[in-house]
Amino acid sequence: MTTAWILLVVAGLLEVAWALGLKASEGFTRPWPSLFTLVAMLASFYLLAQAMKVLPVGTAYAIWVGIGALGTVVLGMLIYGDSASPLRLLSLLLVLAGLVGLKLAS
Repeated sequence: MTTAWILLVVAGLLEVAWALGLKASEGFTRPWPSLFTLVAMLASFYLLAQAMKVLPVGTAYAIWVGIGALGTVVLGMLIYGDSASPLRLLSLLLVLAGLVGLKLAS
């Protein structure tokens, strides 16, 4: 895996962190979760921008969003008790298949 792909994966994981941070910040009314969220956002965008210097823009953006979406949905199920219905799980698998396809095609 090249450096750009590693940066992109870390950026996607940071997207998960800031998405969960948004919930924890309760609308930016809690100072520490709000600060964590803003730092994670900045770091995620910065790493995405660095990865996009090398990777195709559409692929990089889709992978970043996909990692963020998959991670946030899964952790939402585990941490917040969000629905884990069979249709929801199947949908997650389809998103994952799309991400793998984009990676293989790049």
